[in-house]
Amino acid sequence: MLKLLVAVDGSDSALRAVRYALALAKLVGNGSLHLVNVHEPALIYGEIAVYVPREKMESLQREHSEAVLASAEALIKGDGVPYTKDIFIGNAAEGLVEQASKLGCSGIVMGTRGLSSIGNLVMGSVATKVIHLTDLPVTLVK
Repeated sequence: MLKLLVAVDGSDSALRAVRYALALAKLVGNGSLHLVNVHEPALIYGEIAVYVPREKMESLQREHSEAVLASAEALIKGDGVPYTKDIFIGNAAEGLVEQASKLGCSGIVMGTRGLSSIGNLVMGSVATKVIHLTDLPVTLVK
């Protein structure tokens, strides 16, 4: 059974990765998807802590992550491909690799985009780190 972890960060390339993973799961016929949004822990220091308590910042981050996952989930609902979703707090690359391993995924699908003026010729830093941290196949969708 094909089980793909799909990194979802709200970018257009991430949504294209969701569409690609969905098409692949349907093609295989018994595939499933696990949508994951990873964000860094809230950094609250100095005077900011007086105005925005940690609990409020964490709540806002969770709401944002849920909205990001909802946009990806909308692409999948009704297509008959089983899926789960999860929010992970921590380093993005490490979190994606850890979740894929924990879930027994067959591979990781994620979007990528350029970081410099040469744009699409350079992979994003999270994608590069994931490739180096995992033994699983990683599919990058432009």
